[in-house]
Amino acid sequence: MPQPQDKPELHPAAAYKRVMLKISGEALMGDQGYGLHPPTVQRIAREVKSVQEMGVEICMVIGGGNIFRGLSGSAQGMERTTADYMGMLATVMNALAMQSALEGLGVFTRVISAIRMDEVAEPYIRRRAVRHLEKKRVCIFAAGTGNPYFTTDTAATLRANEMACEAIFMGKNGVDGVYDKDPKVHADAVRYDEISYDDVFAKRLKVMDASAIALARDNNLPLIVFPLDEPGGFRGILSGKGTYTKVQG
Repeated sequence: MPQPQDKPELHPAAAYKRVMLKISGEALMGDQGYGLHPPTVQRIAREVKSVQEMGVEICMVIGGGNIFRGLSGSAQGMERTTADYMGMLATVMNALAMQSALEGLGVFTRVISAIRMDEVAEPYIRRRAVRHLEKKRVCIFAAGTGNPYFTTDTAATLRANEMACEAIFMGKNGVDGVYDKDPKVHADAVRYDEISYDDVFAKRLKVMDASAIALARDNNLPLIVFPLDEPGGFRGILSGKGTYTKVQG
């Protein structure tokens, strides 16, 4: 376990004091087709630590698609509610892997689960989670919202609002922002520097699911879409640098 340390002061260049980092489970796979790639998990953990050292309070939500995706299970004939609960358990596994990597770097971390599993994670209690953040502990929210039919995008937006985060940072692999069409398929795709939530709806851009976008819009919560695989990208954006798309308004 990490040893006690002085709380870092907020870096004067940091654009936000408290943020939510949302990453997909697939981001933890590296070049593999399934599961966890420990060097990739450790690389992301180093990125998180570099931002935490700026004094920024960090929440995290990690998807579970690298292990099990509820919607895929449902599409193959599995009962939807059961499939979604299985997907929630996959997010807990990813959260524990990230906790291990962060604590290996000396970062105090708490895994907070929306489904009670007291032997491996804390239950979600909002005031306790806020106190962890105030003590500069990284809070990894697992098991989604605890309810089927909701994605981890919605869970990230919900927790970001409950924790009074100033922005959601959505890390993407191989994409440096929001485009008018898939840049991996269309060479003429145009990236937006800034776009409104209403335009995301109107243009049917695949940024987050509709319920997450509506929740962020209704609570005036900015969304920063940035390249997770760019070294130093997370810290750079908080310092006012880098390439990204800001969704707000």
